[in-house]
Amino acid sequence: MEHEVGYLLLAGLMLGTCIVAESSREVVAESSVEVEPDNTFPFPAPALSSNGSQSRELGNLPVLQPSESVPTTGTFTLKDPRGNLCLKVTMGVEYIVIEKKKPSYFNLDPKTILASGFCTTESAVLSLGFSGNGGSLTLTFKKEGSMAYVSGLNAHITPEPCKGCPRKDYPGVMANEKLFLAPSGKSFKCNSQTYLVMAEELKLKIQPLQVQAFSIPKGGTFGEVVECWADFNKRVIPIIVGAVVVGLLLIAVITFLVIRDRRRQGYERLGS
Repeated sequence: MEHEVGYLLLAGLMLGTCIVAESSREVVAESSVEVEPDNTFPFPAPALSSNGSQSRELGNLPVLQPSESVPTTGTFTLKDPRGNLCLKVTMGVEYIVIEKKKPSYFNLDPKTILASGFCTTESAVLSLGFSGNGGSLTLTFKKEGSMAYVSGLNAHITPEPCKGCPRKDYPGVMANEKLFLAPSGKSFKCNSQTYLVMAEELKLKIQPLQVQAFSIPKGGTFGEVVECWADFNKRVIPIIVGAVVVGLLLIAVITFLVIRDRRRQGYERLGS
């Protein structure tokens, strides 16, 4: 019977460990690229590269794909007029275009992005433009007291039209928001998928995401992480479930031992 108890305890611990291990898996991005946009422009110009000129060749319009995939991760930074790093964003972005209730997908390629933007003490704008002027993504950051967040997004994509189809633009805007909120000196991080509804025909999927604005530690590294709720739930809930399973097994084993002990005592009284 002692062996049976040991097997039950071992099975419970293995089950809890498997659940926790399954929850800790993360998708590894394919590649990363860093762009440092020019800060001399009063407002971001998506068609400009990091040195203020059209140094990259204009390519074709984005080609939509029938199925979604993990977007490539890119790192984008901005510096203030003094040359200090004031904004750092690491993310992978997928555009989701809905036409006649059917979704199509396009992943933003950091290597073809034309980046620009600016920083002030209480606001910052990062604009990412596709080569070929086939789309853009602009993020507006705001500092309010000791908190920093994304207050608005503006996106559009003009994909390669099908044969015989007219060219169509898909714009989308989110304004007066408080997205990716984090205290000054800390970064917001989310490895889970973040879906943003920009318009009826346009959505964005961001995965992964880490962002920090205005107060960035020396050396350009991200500060202490503020975890999104989706990541928190994925990390904590499996641990709780595993602990509950182990606890139930222990209760079952203890109950079995108590019942067995009482039965033995009853047999001894009858025998005497």
